[in-house]
Amino acid sequence: MTPARPPAPIKTPCIQVCVVDGESGLCLGCYRRLAEIAGWAKLGAAEREAIMAELPSRRSLIAPQKLAMF
Repeated sequence: MTPARPPAPIKTPCIQVCVVDGESGLCLGCYRRLAEIAGWAKLGAAEREAIMAELPSRRSLIAPQKLAMF
């Protein structure tokens, strides 16, 4: 019998800057919405990859002066 392996870590865009912008509803660190952050572990790998592919374009939804704080 082979020993059980621990599950692979879940890929995440989190950079430990957890501040949600009230105007856009996006995290200033990773650009995810609160619902996406809360349900991240329950999403399938394909769903997480799709969201992560979208994140760079979300940056433009946040006022530049708010991003300058980080």
